[in-house]
Amino acid sequence: MYFPKMIKKSLSVIALSGIALTTLNVQATIVEFQTSQGNIKVNLFDQATPKTVENFLSYVNDGTYNQTIIHRSIKDFIIQGGGYTFDGEKPVTVTSNAPVINEPVYSNVKGTIAMAKKGSSVNSATNQWFFNLDNNASNLDVQNGGFTVFGQVIEGMETLTAISKLVHCSNTPMTFSASANCSDGTVPGFENYVSISNVDIADATVNTSEDLNPAKNTLINAPVSNSSSGGVFGWLSVLALGLVFTRRKI
Repeated sequence: MYFPKMIKKSLSVIALSGIALTTLNVQATIVEFQTSQGNIKVNLFDQATPKTVENFLSYVNDGTYNQTIIHRSIKDFIIQGGGYTFDGEKPVTVTSNAPVINEPVYSNVKGTIAMAKKGSSVNSATNQWFFNLDNNASNLDVQNGGFTVFGQVIEGMETLTAISKLVHCSNTPMTFSASANCSDGTVPGFENYVSISNVDIADATVNTSEDLNPAKNTLINAPVSNSSSGGVFGWLSVLALGLVFTRRKI
């Protein structure tokens, strides 16, 4: 699964300030992520991003996200999951459904959840999602047609912070395999990974949005600079308690 690159852009202060000032009213179902580091509750934007929410809930309802792992964590950027489980020896991909149409209505600010997708393919999101650990609007609101934000964290930011602070053992590119290990020779088991035991609907009432104030994506039509620290790349990485395996394509 390709993912957004961390890039620099030339955007005006006026445009950035609009992120915080422009908001929309939404309605939302509440879901709860039960992880090995703590729980996270998220309000979903049912009406503003209906196709994305419908897609996400289809995976929730069939149990796809249960017993999965967090496979990507970058401090002050994102935490990503939804794409891998563990078969007793190694991470393996979970089955994904057809891609969903992109709905870049809201901004990728801190505390939101959005859909991951393939590089240079706007309507390619399937089962993988990510939490924004910082205000990534100037990057992710415009990259690859904008990344669809479909929910807002209402409880559990401390859990995401705890995950993001776990120590990465190595930056050496490695692939998913039974022999994959850290630079010290350690081979991780399921107990080493940040796992998601369940993702459940905590409140199925659509109108749960009284306290939400999501920022609108005002940058979707802004010009994008090609300046970056590297070329277009995709990531596949696995976060363990003290272990991270990364594959980077440049």
